[in-house]
Amino acid sequence: MKSLRFLGNEVVLGTLIAILSIFTAFASWQGSIAGSKQSEHELHDMQHLNDGNAEYLSANQFIVYDYTMYDGWYTTSDPDHEDYYQNSYSEQLQTALAADAENPFSEDYYDSMYATAYGYWGDFDTSSDIAGQWNNRGDGLQLVMLVMALGLAFAAWASLGKEESNMRSLFSLLAVTTLVIGVITYLGVPTVI
Repeated sequence: MKSLRFLGNEVVLGTLIAILSIFTAFASWQGSIAGSKQSEHELHDMQHLNDGNAEYLSANQFIVYDYTMYDGWYTTSDPDHEDYYQNSYSEQLQTALAADAENPFSEDYYDSMYATAYGYWGDFDTSSDIAGQWNNRGDGLQLVMLVMALGLAFAAWASLGKEESNMRSLFSLLAVTTLVIGVITYLGVPTVI
């Protein structure tokens, strides 16, 4: 333990306390930013999901309307009514009829009707993934903060002992060890891409 006595030096302890305090505050600040970004993306998630669901329901109503107009056209024998029904088709149904008059309600028709909803749901997936990345980053930074706070506690306890005390050297060594572990943990914190 005598070889570690230099760790009990006032300057070394003061430096350890300062570094550990700054690193703890820095990890806390970055964790706060990660939490804010996670919340921001979760809010966008909810917005995209709600918008996607609303667009899906709206598309369903237009599909029912297209079926109604198509059935009206199919069952009428009056040319004026035929024109009315055909002019009432959605653009998507008109495009589908132009592509394949025998199968207007094809998968392509449904895909075009639901395209806006699918777009919102795709945005939801993207934003949800980013929110998860911010959550993982925040969790990693919380661990860094915990390790650094533990090291700060060790340095504080070391500073209470007498300079020639073995306990002071031991607590100083533990503070240095937690500083190293904290830095390694910080370097392993996931980033958001």
